[in-house]
Amino acid sequence: MRTFGWPELWFIVQAAKWTIALSAIAFAGGTVVGLMVALARTGGNALLARGATVFTQIFQGTPLLLQLFLVFFGAPILGLEINPWVAAAVALTLNSGAFLGEIWRGCIQAVPRGQWEAAEALSLSYRWRMRDVVLPQAFKIAVPPTVGYLVQIIKGTSLAAIIGFTEITRAGQIIDNATFEPLLVFGVVGAIYFLLCWPLSLLAGRLEKRHARALTR
Repeated sequence: MRTFGWPELWFIVQAAKWTIALSAIAFAGGTVVGLMVALARTGGNALLARGATVFTQIFQGTPLLLQLFLVFFGAPILGLEINPWVAAAVALTLNSGAFLGEIWRGCIQAVPRGQWEAAEALSLSYRWRMRDVVLPQAFKIAVPPTVGYLVQIIKGTSLAAIIGFTEITRAGQIIDNATFEPLLVFGVVGAIYFLLCWPLSLLAGRLEKRHARALTR
């Protein structure tokens, strides 16, 4: 057994880069999936809308931990070799896509109906109507909740420790097993998560207030 010192602290701090990398991958992938879900939910095609709704309900209605298990342990059953990196990225991407898709669906539907009708009156196709009229306005509405949800993605990466992905929480577990100082070790882990998430929470709140002021003008 060894005591908690600078090498142990540095090991946990270094693991933060993997938390950030996994969060970035999940957010980028979730952005693509979420946009597809949002457009399917609002596009007027009943079949696509139903499929997107089922997808959203499944990933919002089941725990992220279960989704990680299913991807990591289910893939080998299907004959697919998968490592913790890929499993965590896939599960977090699909989970983030479901939640971001629902957030953005609400933002698209929040665009005043008059804007939709004006675009239709100009005989714009669905593609150009969404690209030039609806989505630019929905984007302004979506920025604050999207930044806020990024905090949830960062915190959600901690569950990847259960499948062996070495991020902040897993690094803390490794150090705790060596030092037997859980209060100190996980206090440091919590502090690092706070330093990652707190600025984003402040930014999301500031953007939300700015958007609210813009609406009252």
